[in-house]
Amino acid sequence: MINQLGKKIVSDIDCYGLMMNHNEDLFVSDCEKGGGTIVAGGNGQGNQFNQLKCPTFIFIDREETVYVSDRDNHRVMKWMKGAKEGVVVAGGQGNGSSLKQLSFPQGIVVNEIGDVFVADRENHRIMCWLLGSQEGHVVIDGNHWMPWLNQLNYPQDLSFDAENNLYVADWGNNRIQQFDIDTQ
Repeated sequence: MINQLGKKIVSDIDCYGLMMNHNEDLFVSDCEKGGGTIVAGGNGQGNQFNQLKCPTFIFIDREETVYVSDRDNHRVMKWMKGAKEGVVVAGGQGNGSSLKQLSFPQGIVVNEIGDVFVADRENHRIMCWLLGSQEGHVVIDGNHWMPWLNQLNYPQDLSFDAENNLYVADWGNNRIQQFDIDTQ
């Protein structure tokens, strides 16, 4: 049975996303306050490589590399463990819908070879940047946010299962969708 009362472990924070690594360290995105041990950003809001502007979703890989959806900079940043600056691994070319751009990115997942999957919220699509690529490709095209099963309406988050099925939190359509991306 789950304890319904909960336990406060962090307070006075503007938290958006969180993830726990294999060591059970809790990583939290914080848009305003910057408490705890800072592992990415921490140099005020901005668009420099040592800054973030509204960090939202995060992903931590096995080497404790931190990936951050830098929402208001329309990019995903990668911060190696101990780094003072990050590198852009998706987007970063301003707000837009070209294959080099994102529009308010949200959920991110990085596979074991370093490909970055992103919920491109305002473009109603899921994008993938292959490791080292300068532009992404569309994995799931939202086709302008209609309620049909091949449509997305403000995708919020995503996750993969062991069989490589992609699950998308389709916020605007009030549903979770499952996609077999091997046949998309």
